[in-house]
Amino acid sequence: MTSISSQNANEALLEEIFARIADEGFDQAGIMAASDMPDISARLDAVIEQGWHGDMDWLARNLDRRASPRGLWPEVNSVIVMGMNYGPIADPMANHGNADLGVISCYAQNKDYHDVVKKRIRRIARWLADKTETDLKIFVDTAPVPEKTLAQAAGIGWQGKHTNLVSPKLGSWLFLGCIYTELELPPHQPEPDHCGSCTKCLNACPTDAFPAPYQLEARRCISYLTIEHKGPIPTELRPAIGNRIYGCDDCLATCPWNKFAQASAESAFHPREELIAPKLIELVAMDDVGFRQYFKGSPVKRIGRDRFTRNVLIALGNSASPQSLATIQPLLDDPSPVVRGAAIWATAQLATPAAFNLIRQARQAQETDPQVLAEWQTPA
Repeated sequence: MTSISSQNANEALLEEIFARIADEGFDQAGIMAASDMPDISARLDAVIEQGWHGDMDWLARNLDRRASPRGLWPEVNSVIVMGMNYGPIADPMANHGNADLGVISCYAQNKDYHDVVKKRIRRIARWLADKTETDLKIFVDTAPVPEKTLAQAAGIGWQGKHTNLVSPKLGSWLFLGCIYTELELPPHQPEPDHCGSCTKCLNACPTDAFPAPYQLEARRCISYLTIEHKGPIPTELRPAIGNRIYGCDDCLATCPWNKFAQASAESAFHPREELIAPKLIELVAMDDVGFRQYFKGSPVKRIGRDRFTRNVLIALGNSASPQSLATIQPLLDDPSPVVRGAAIWATAQLATPAAFNLIRQARQAQETDPQVLAEWQTPA
């Protein structure tokens, strides 16, 4: 039987933990017992078996470790899950369809959240380890940790039909991080699903990336295609990407629970002016040095200049702006095959068939990369 003094000590520790979390700028937090992890192994297996994970080979590795906190670290007893609000200050979809501008997902319009969130959690973890003299580990979108499942089990929100976390207090805009600890802390109740019959997020997806509610085929997801995917973007999906050049907010932004969303109070997530609606024609001309300078501190920088330029070329191809052709043409000779291939496609969309055929006749014979050759051989 727990003594009154022990119970009071635990309550005091919990109060101090949550006070520290709030002081570090987190907007929500909850605790789950490691033994109460929902069984997600079958869902993970199905994603891998159907190949929906695409290039994300890390998802297929260590499935047993991903399915359970104790599969990753046997000593863990409790998981403290924290959420930091990155709610946008303006409509994330306001510039969709603007032929001159690129759309960057609102979470990437300033500082890289990994750096911001991890620094805050590390300070909390260092304090907690010193105070309790127990071991712990921290995770922010790293290692095989299913943060969204943990967040639902900890009562922060639920995984909506778009597979993202929805908070009943703040809508769809939360960055998540976790502390795995040996401490046995009283858990919160899991948050139930509140989606009901709503399918707005599923209907909003431009590329039909949801085979069914609560299922995501990453290979069709614009966020995956523009960030994780390393090669050419499948031809049939390019028109639906529109002018999205890094990520996609559509399924998040359309969620009715965003009526409770609030603009982020964290200045590191307030958009930099040059990233709100950048001009495609300026972005496509960037070399590697210019790209790194422009996106310094932003998560966009992590995908590298070649993949980003591929994305911008797809957006230009969708722009119906033939005046871009003069800027695109030098990229037909770019050292990167993925850039050359996207430049061919963009040229084919914007040039007349006769003009494209003349360009093809002049350049196709010089190409040696099979994927780029396939772009030239696709009818204009």
